[in-house]
Amino acid sequence: MSCCDRSNSSQLTFMLTGIPGLEAAHVWLSIPFTCIYVVALAGNCTILFVIWTEPSLHEPMYQFLSMLAITDLGLSLSTMPTVMGIFWANHREISFDACFAQVCFVHSFSFMESSVLLAMAFDRYVAICYPLRYSSILTSARIAKIGLAVMCRCLLGVLPSLFLLRRLPFCRSHVLSHSYCLHQDMIKLVCADITFNSMYGLAVMVLIVVLDPLLIFVSYILIAKAVVSIASPSERLKALNNCLSHILAVLVLYIPMVGVSMVHRFGKHASPLVHILMANIYLLVPPVLNPIIYSIKTKQIRRGVLRVLTPRRIFSPWHHGS
Repeated sequence: MSCCDRSNSSQLTFMLTGIPGLEAAHVWLSIPFTCIYVVALAGNCTILFVIWTEPSLHEPMYQFLSMLAITDLGLSLSTMPTVMGIFWANHREISFDACFAQVCFVHSFSFMESSVLLAMAFDRYVAICYPLRYSSILTSARIAKIGLAVMCRCLLGVLPSLFLLRRLPFCRSHVLSHSYCLHQDMIKLVCADITFNSMYGLAVMVLIVVLDPLLIFVSYILIAKAVVSIASPSERLKALNNCLSHILAVLVLYIPMVGVSMVHRFGKHASPLVHILMANIYLLVPPVLNPIIYSIKTKQIRRGVLRVLTPRRIFSPWHHGS
């Protein structure tokens, strides 16, 4: 296909990439990747089940945590089909429509995770700075509106750039550099002017990837000022401990995100293996670690998880009185 040909996008196919240089070991590599996905799916489903079945956890903090678990589930399920298809069956071909759908889900859930963490920062700010008004500020109706706003924000950030991408001609090599489809990966294969797409993508990155952590940082400055004014050291420690799980979740998301951005921006001559490992860490690690963090650091969640995992003894009449 020449560089000036325009292909019907619905007939296009792309070739995904596993781990360069380790193609012969893909079957063995499928074992840790399978474990990662199993832990992510089981952990987030357990968190959701615990929150759903325990009435004492029907509070704003845990409702936001359930949003985070749903987002992590969506992120894991978005990448799992193509990643495991490559490692299990060496199935690398993907149609344009399937690739387009995967880009939509991956970026939507990725931005949604950032937005949910921002909402959780607001929850911690209200809980510590306005404890007496907490339940009146974060009502169920208001939490539902926040969840709807998070969804709309992410879709409005992702869909316009994807519809613009769909109208562009793909005239170069159709080999993608990851085990799943990413917008920044597909845009490199376009042989038309992508200035508007690049500018729009940059604006979305600034509004979500830059603004969200900045607002989270500001919220914790305000929280720190409120904590310092608390007279009792034990109350200070309790307030900080209530924020620790969220702080760890923020670090788990944004450190790999910054790493991926730095590699894409300044590591153009780095090994493809570096790009692939950073992208996998960015998308696979948060869904695995978030349930672990909240199960360890949040007493109510830990009790609920232990209740789910601990088998209940069934007493029959034959054992009565024994």
